[in-house]
Amino acid sequence: MTANLSVVRDAPARAAIEVADLSHTYAGREGPVPALTDISMTVGAGRFVVIVGPSGCGKTSLLMMMAGLRHQTAGTIHIQGAPIDAPDPHRVGVVFQEASLFPWLSALDNIEFPLALRHAPREERRARANDMLNLVGLQGFGARYPHELSGGMKQRVSIARGLVQDPPVLLMDEPFAALDEQTRMTMGHELLRIWSQTAKTVVFVTHSLTEAVYLADEVLVMSARPGRIIDRIAVPLPRPRTYEMMATDVFGRLRERIWQQIRKEG
Repeated sequence: MTANLSVVRDAPARAAIEVADLSHTYAGREGPVPALTDISMTVGAGRFVVIVGPSGCGKTSLLMMMAGLRHQTAGTIHIQGAPIDAPDPHRVGVVFQEASLFPWLSALDNIEFPLALRHAPREERRARANDMLNLVGLQGFGARYPHELSGGMKQRVSIARGLVQDPPVLLMDEPFAALDEQTRMTMGHELLRIWSQTAKTVVFVTHSLTEAVYLADEVLVMSARPGRIIDRIAVPLPRPRTYEMMATDVFGRLRERIWQQIRKEG
């Protein structure tokens, strides 16, 4: 799997996500409120891109537009070469900040729920859900209910549910924000393992600069509202990533560059 992924990255990158001239304005009580302006970005297939920026800059709004859950005022979004104007789980999976699991369903039932909505045959969806449960490292926990799972385990179930329909693109909105630091780092490392095995294109929103550098091929830094992309930072750290890389000068310089950009916007 890893070898195949390397081949994909070394080949001429095709665009999995293309955002062009995107702007968005909300209708506020006192008039229009510009939220995003002049956003253009391209994410190559199989790449891991992280978006950071000050609170309220529109990171989540941009992600939800890529998911087809919100509509931009101007500009275009193409996923896998076609416009996205409504949720399309065949092309895009979404993992939210909160796991949002159904408390009356087991972990396995929660994972296979999207397939049940499509009326997939029970044996097929159960087999697929079990594969995803194993992929996220929860073998033996399929019969557990959400209240029996830790925060990190719930997010693993949420990731598995996002992957179960095998979308080529996975959008993640601060999925580890509610976790303690140790669990958060572990989950980030696990996410990279899952990503390396699936070759998905990932766009990941976070407030953590350390998390951004550790995970990303490229970090996009957004300005304060109205949000625009003010820096694009390639992360040259080799893969697979290791915790020891966080102590390197390269890691520190990258984190500092992001911080200086965000501090100017504060």
